[in-house]
Amino acid sequence: MSQVGGPRPGPVSQRAATGAPVRIAVIGAECTGKSSLCEALAERLPGLWVPEALREFCDRHGRTPRADEQAGLVAEQIARETAAREQARMRRREWLVIDSSPLATALYSLELFDDDSLLPAAIAHQRGYDLTLLAGIDVPWTADGIQRDGPGARASFHARLTAVLSEARIAHIELSGALPARVGAALRAAGRPAPTV
Repeated sequence: MSQVGGPRPGPVSQRAATGAPVRIAVIGAECTGKSSLCEALAERLPGLWVPEALREFCDRHGRTPRADEQAGLVAEQIARETAAREQARMRRREWLVIDSSPLATALYSLELFDDDSLLPAAIAHQRGYDLTLLAGIDVPWTADGIQRDGPGARASFHARLTAVLSEARIAHIELSGALPARVGAALRAAGRPAPTV
């Protein structure tokens, strides 16, 4: 686990005491175990898991989105977060674990279509999370579904994402190692006790 890109995040567990759910964004390149990490975190905190709109789009349509569909995906992801915040309030859950964020879609739009129009708003939205966790690329790359471009593309996207987070001074913690190590590091970052092995 490494911490970069600005001041150390505050003790987000204190935010949970205010009644508003703590929003944890898990971002990263493809095939870095984001969904598995989100599912495990939501179970252990406990909290609600907000699935990634982009992945569900690809599963539903059998293809990756076109350039003109990127803004709609950003809006869908934000709508999911908004609905989940209300659901968390009603169910008295203190934590939201968000699988990816608009920043990832904005960067894919830049990388694939040379369109940076979504980036400023996505960066502003990213600053609103209580904790940003960046999934490292030190895990084996495995082809899984259609949204899988290879280890080279994964490394390129990770470098771009890391650069944007640092340039925007968005505090984030990069997670490394196998899933148990990542879960433990994420829980510690959230101010929660890590599981004993």
